[in-house]
Amino acid sequence: MAQFMLLLHENPADFDNVSAGEIQAIIKEYGDWRIQVAAVGHKLKDEGGRHLQLHNEQLRVVDGPYAEAKEVMGGYFIVQAANYDEAVKVAQSCPHLKYGGRIELREIEE
Repeated sequence: MAQFMLLLHENPADFDNVSAGEIQAIIKEYGDWRIQVAAVGHKLKDEGGRHLQLHNEQLRVVDGPYAEAKEVMGGYFIVQAANYDEAVKVAQSCPHLKYGGRIELREIEE
């Protein structure tokens, strides 16, 4: 069985008007899904991390993404599937799509 990573992209503004109770229900929905498909997943912190790049042989480290970013990486899951077709079926059942997010699906090289 191959392993696939589901990278969850989202627009932070999509949750601006969601109550604390609704957020808890959404988190539970993700947790239930994770158990159902035996996925290993983690939500990334909202602070955005650091971006590293070499520029003229000098390391640049900048904060990002910025608050005005339209899309951020919200988290990831690792699932097992026989091939991309099966992995797509698993990914399409993820609640992330229901809430307006986008999923990038990548096979993990062994």
